[in-house]
Amino acid sequence: MNIISFSLSILCSILIIRLSIFLMSNLSIADKPDGGHKLHDISTPFVGGVGVLAAFFVAFGILTNFYTEHSQECFILGICSIIIFVTGFVDDAIKLSYKLRFMVQAMVALIMALIGGMIVSDLGNLLFGLPLQLGIFAVAFTVFATIGGINALNMIDGVDGLSGSISLATLLLIGVVAFLAEDQHNLILITALAGGVVGFLYFNLRYSTKRYARVFLGDNGSMLLGFLLAWLFVDLSQGQNPAMTPVTAIWLFSIPLMDTISVMLRRICIGQSPFMPDCLHLHHLLLKAGFFVNETTCLITFLHILLGTIGLAGLYLGISEFTMLIAFLLVFFGYFALTLRPGRFVTMVRNFRILFRTRLGFAPTANKGTLSGKYSAQETEEIAKIINEELGPDMNFSIRVFEQAPSPNKFPNNSGKCFAFILNIWLNKNICTTEEKLEPYIASLQQQLKE
Repeated sequence: MNIISFSLSILCSILIIRLSIFLMSNLSIADKPDGGHKLHDISTPFVGGVGVLAAFFVAFGILTNFYTEHSQECFILGICSIIIFVTGFVDDAIKLSYKLRFMVQAMVALIMALIGGMIVSDLGNLLFGLPLQLGIFAVAFTVFATIGGINALNMIDGVDGLSGSISLATLLLIGVVAFLAEDQHNLILITALAGGVVGFLYFNLRYSTKRYARVFLGDNGSMLLGFLLAWLFVDLSQGQNPAMTPVTAIWLFSIPLMDTISVMLRRICIGQSPFMPDCLHLHHLLLKAGFFVNETTCLITFLHILLGTIGLAGLYLGISEFTMLIAFLLVFFGYFALTLRPGRFVTMVRNFRILFRTRLGFAPTANKGTLSGKYSAQETEEIAKIINEELGPDMNFSIRVFEQAPSPNKFPNNSGKCFAFILNIWLNKNICTTEEKLEPYIASLQQQLKE
């Protein structure tokens, strides 16, 4: 049944996302680049959540027909999921205020707790082996944790493939817990959602012939997945015979949790609103350090799986919950200390990346780069346009812009601000096979820059 759930969800997800791309393109509804917080540079449909919702309804159909004892629970979960999805879709289309989003998320979390019975009432044996019961604070904590989970996954949705890969990894880790606990009805939901995410990643990941994602998860998808993961975490960690401990849940959701809390604390430290968007999430920092999008996605997903595996090891090796909590806090504070000063972190990671690729021979052999400066902000923007027009889809390239020391004599109208850029070009094997064939591109660009 799990194989059927997984396979059918992949098929439904791919079909409905493809149909949604066609419809959204005709209606000109897409996520448009803004030149700031958003990293993409072409309009992209935000219908990835449609595939996830389709996968959920595959699980819904199986559970309500073959596991009828969970029908009421499934109907409540379905209502909450639709509310979250619609809210996210409207937010993608017209940009709702964060206060309104929080209100809807809180309402859904209350439905989940008060009607669905999914309440975090027990935080596990954290008091030196004694249980920590929340009592009258259980519902409030459940609402807080659910909202946090929804927005943590939403905030990490910043580069192609990342939120989908993190979600898939989390579902696989939770799936191990459900499988070993023989929790079949949750395993059906997990495998269906995993299939839905796989279908989405087919359109969202970058390939050798696809330099851009064809679809985004959108707030509709990230909020829906965040809510469904929160539901699964609560269901599997509470009750008479829980499949896992609450502290295991934070290990299985480690990267979104640590990144979101770190970013919000950093904003508070510098006097900004914790809800103010910026480009200082982990994926932004890795991109600034020179990693490509796919490299960033793979590295963060690997770290997430590594931390999740540590959480599972602690659960099944019988390590005390208090010890696992202290270990997680140490990891978190280490992460926060490293990323507290983004510039220093980027420099450190960039140097490590260069050393790693050079020492182990991973540096690309078909690579050509050029450094140029100094230019005004307007000239830098024009240069970027020239490069895009000259190289187009033929080459895999990256442009990094750096602010140079002020030059008041050359740029008196802009306080002397000037910029340099590094252009790196990697060969696309479908276009050319030798480094020498890059020379015409470089020569043409250099000639245009001189002009």
